Amino acid sequence: MPHVFWILILSLSISKATSLQAGSRTVLRVIADNNGGGGGSDPKDYGVELNATNFDGVLKETPATYAIVEFFAHWCPACRNYKPHYEKVARLFNGPDAVHPGIILMTRVDCALKINTDLCDKFSVGHYPMLFWGPPTKFSTGWKPNQEKSEVREIDDWRTAEQLLNWINKQTSSSYGLDDEKFENVLLPSNISDPGQIARAVYDVEEATATAFDIILEHKMIKSKTRASLIKFLQLLVAHHPSSRCRKGSAEVLVNFDEMYPLDMWSSDKEAAATDNPKEVLRDFQICGKEVPRGYWMFCRGSKNETRGFSCGLWVLMHSLSVRIEDGESQFAFMSICDFIHNFFICEDCRQHFYEMCSRVTSPFKKARDFALWLWSAHNEVNERLMKEEASLKTGDPKFPKIIWPPKQLCPSCYPSQGPKDKGSNQIDWDKDEVFKFLTSYYGNKLISLYNEKGLLANDRTNVTLDDMVASTNAVVVPVGAALAIAIASCVFGALACYWRSRQKNRKYYHQLYYLKNI
Repeated sequence: MPHVFWILILSLSISKATSLQAGSRTVLRVIADNNGGGGGSDPKDYGVELNATNFDGVLKETPATYAIVEFFAHWCPACRNYKPHYEKVARLFNGPDAVHPGIILMTRVDCALKINTDLCDKFSVGHYPMLFWGPPTKFSTGWKPNQEKSEVREIDDWRTAEQLLNWINKQTSSSYGLDDEKFENVLLPSNISDPGQIARAVYDVEEATATAFDIILEHKMIKSKTRASLIKFLQLLVAHHPSSRCRKGSAEVLVNFDEMYPLDMWSSDKEAAATDNPKEVLRDFQICGKEVPRGYWMFCRGSKNETRGFSCGLWVLMHSLSVRIEDGESQFAFMSICDFIHNFFICEDCRQHFYEMCSRVTSPFKKARDFALWLWSAHNEVNERLMKEEASLKTGDPKFPKIIWPPKQLCPSCYPSQGPKDKGSNQIDWDKDEVFKFLTSYYGNKLISLYNEKGLLANDRTNVTLDDMVASTNAVVVPVGAALAIAIASCVFGALACYWRSRQKNRKYYHQLYYLKNI
């Protein structure tokens, strides 16, 4: 048993060396920062420059439905002259200010660089520039002239920005224009009538998780009184976050948490020095990896800049956690989410209302079903409150007004009968068994279906493997407190979680190094 315990810890530990490696989608985050460093590129570049080391990884993990790859050479005058045309189109689809995000990833590969010689040969690049189109995951097989049944194909009409965009419109049955602006002339897909839309939300859940922790760092919210709440929430994320990237990042933060935020750091002589620059403290431990956030929303995108987005993504995260826990974890999950919102959600009215709903619960949850239904009911209560406020103040999103969830379009069996429409959710005679089935399917398998299609998830519950999580070393340093926290996060939370929390309150921080060799 001890041997298995330490293997579990090892499998969930991520060394700092691993965290410093560039994620395969890192380039997607830094488009707005030119993604060029000292390369002297135009700061308005939107096309993502790839090379042989990240080509397959970026295209595999992008949320975009299609990809365009331009093969060029930096010394080629025609390529330099074509670049402004390519950029006019790329700015519509790439980067945090994309007008039409999540549809097409526009990339380029410099064949003049030796590192890309084999990659360019793989696509039979015989002149510059050459542009290819296809589903992102299909680019790993390359392209050959006259190749049959290939989903990757050469674009034959691209000489100007207008020609390229017209070609794209024909392939996608769209009417994109070079003058499109963000949130204008966009027909947003309805995520009410199409249950499959929730699959796109897995990327928004990653974004919401990363945004939440960015807010915590920006506002220096990790204090002695909030430390335990954050640890509990991290434990929940390590075990049940729907994104493997976020589980990895949460585990990495949790393993190193004692070192970054020791219990005695809030003494008068240490706190100021430790919290002057909180981003520096956690700079190597981004919660969902270096490739998240991407700077835009997909499922949670509103029709106006200020609507939906983060709040929507956070709700989807909480629902996804609620349908992944076991019965014995239900009370721990409830307390973790309530404490996290109470301590770290900085919208005051929302925070107070959520805490008040939590305070009304008088008996511990014993079933995961009961907790999932409570969270669903709480979400509907919030929606009812906001419906009235947004209707009177005209602040709601006209394309996505607050509604009672789920609507009949998604779950007709949830509504065996219904009272007056203006009486709210509590007047609906819900079939709660059907509601729970809906929640489990919608925020469970449907949410991660896009990941499954891309082959990014394993079949186990935590999807954390030795290959994914451990650097090539035979010695791993694990602080005692963090090791115990990792163990708890991988088990039923119950009594072990209580033991962990009591230890954290009573003991002074200390390090003990465990060297796990030749396991």
